[in-house]
Amino acid sequence: MEQTEELVKTIVRGLQEKKAKNIVTVDLTMHQGAICRYMVIGEGNTPTQVQALSDSVWDFVRKEANEKPLSIDGNQYARWIGIDYGTVLVHIFLPEQRLFYGIESLWADSKIEQIPDDN
Repeated sequence: MEQTEELVKTIVRGLQEKKAKNIVTVDLTMHQGAICRYMVIGEGNTPTQVQALSDSVWDFVRKEANEKPLSIDGNQYARWIGIDYGTVLVHIFLPEQRLFYGIESLWADSKIEQIPDDN
């Protein structure tokens, strides 16, 4: 569990490095059968920033945790990029995509932590 929590912190640092907005962590450990233990959700203002956020997360996790994602999806249009680290799923959205899909609301009964913007 501690390794997963460190992975979440590393992902958050990667997002903060490129000025992600509205970062939240969703703790799914109390939900048996959940697809992962945690989700980290953040947003960028443009597709270019969404791509830069994804690249930053990849770099931080590779350097600090020596892990590679199992898969990355959404790079082509960079409106919503999903990065799967097995125990942690990362979602990086454009604001309108995030609002439309409302992923946090699907897990409203989970512990959701808002990470202050690091600006």
